[in-house]
Amino acid sequence: MSRHTLSVLVENKPGVLTRVAGLFARRAFNIHSLAVGPTEHQEISRITVVVDVDEHPLEQVTKQLNKLVHVIKIVELDAEVSVQRELLLVKVKADASTRSGVLEVVELFRAHVVDVVPDTVVIEATGTAAKLDALLASLEPYGVREIVKSGTLAVGRGSRSITDRALDRVRSA
Repeated sequence: MSRHTLSVLVENKPGVLTRVAGLFARRAFNIHSLAVGPTEHQEISRITVVVDVDEHPLEQVTKQLNKLVHVIKIVELDAEVSVQRELLLVKVKADASTRSGVLEVVELFRAHVVDVVPDTVVIEATGTAAKLDALLASLEPYGVREIVKSGTLAVGRGSRSITDRALDRVRSA
């Protein structure tokens, strides 16, 4: 099995996410990451799904996704031709004796401290999954208290947009 990142444009309607995720569940595919949000057009949302699947079954799933009423467009985003990032919030023990070490790690990874209390800090970082894993490994000796990670967000490189002609389909419906 290999990991694939799909960008799925959908009409911004109730229940669409459930139907899309349900399609993967019915096929017993493991969804590694799922992120949903609005696009530059209020009528359209983008679902970025990272799934572990072989090439042939992925083609079958994309064909079935295209049959769903509110799905507008599906694009597979290869890592080489797209920008892919995740967001990490991590709460780390950082008392007076360890705070400077934690802050050095934060600076090294170009992360940001977003909350400070006497015995912990909350750190925000964005980057590839590998970068965030390396950051977590560097913070582990200090005592990671809590981790929250977003799903992968991805956009194709270059000037083209997958929403270029998608809005025409939504407005004509």
